[in-house]
Amino acid sequence: MTHEFLPGFETRDIETTGACIHLAIGGSGPPLLMLHGHPQTHLTWHKIASRLAERFTVILPDLRGYGDSSKPEGGERHVNYSKRSMAADQIEVMRALGFPRFDLVGHDRGGRVAHRMALDYPDAVQRIAVFDIAPTLTMYERTNQEFATRYFWWFFLIQPAPLPERMIAADPEFFLRRHITGQIKVPGATSEALFAEYLRCYRNPATRHAICEDYRAASTIDLDHDRADGDRRIEAPLLALWGAQGTVGQLYDVLETWREKAHDVRGRALECGHSPQEESPEETLRELFAFL
Repeated sequence: MTHEFLPGFETRDIETTGACIHLAIGGSGPPLLMLHGHPQTHLTWHKIASRLAERFTVILPDLRGYGDSSKPEGGERHVNYSKRSMAADQIEVMRALGFPRFDLVGHDRGGRVAHRMALDYPDAVQRIAVFDIAPTLTMYERTNQEFATRYFWWFFLIQPAPLPERMIAADPEFFLRRHITGQIKVPGATSEALFAEYLRCYRNPATRHAICEDYRAASTIDLDHDRADGDRRIEAPLLALWGAQGTVGQLYDVLETWREKAHDVRGRALECGHSPQEESPEETLRELFAFL
């Protein structure tokens, strides 16, 4: 299935301490790790990966719990879906591939994993780009009615199991389609073929439970880790891109939120919604090539 969307890429499965990570890899040159968000998989990068592979060795994993990666139990306080655990997976993956140092791109949940990785493994991350997010702690601390309404799943998915899992199970396709179409502002940016692949993964009850665990971790243990870091800053240069028509871009001064977390920050809004890589691939590529 992957080759249909990512010609020239091959798939691999790499065992880490806590999971088995499924990934696609292609191209040659310096290593570039790209982490997807919810409710997507590594295929969210399919419009830009081949072009990036002309200059980089591009590694596209499914985060633990997502896609065709394994779905461990959440553990105490959802620790196995903490961004620290999810980042550790990807560090192990890159070391297994022979890449102790690399450039890093993260969209949505993948951006949150990337943020934690850049703090926990500063020697590994050369440059970091985050797509359509403000820092997790910032967003929770500044929650208001508008944010809670637009991003209701931040508060729905964190409810104790099995409430959200059971409710989504009633009609996974409806929930997934509404979630994606509600965030994407460029009609047709997610093709039906790609949606079908996302849905294949979302139909798995273990995936839906893992996704809830990811969000539960983000509202508990991840916030503890973020608060413990206090005034620590990301050392690597950081590029923030976001959709001018999306919730994050409309409710936050995105660059200012990242300047509170990193020393060297640049970026801008693109004319799209939540998924620049699917909605505005050419602009996204221009920004990435200039930054990387």
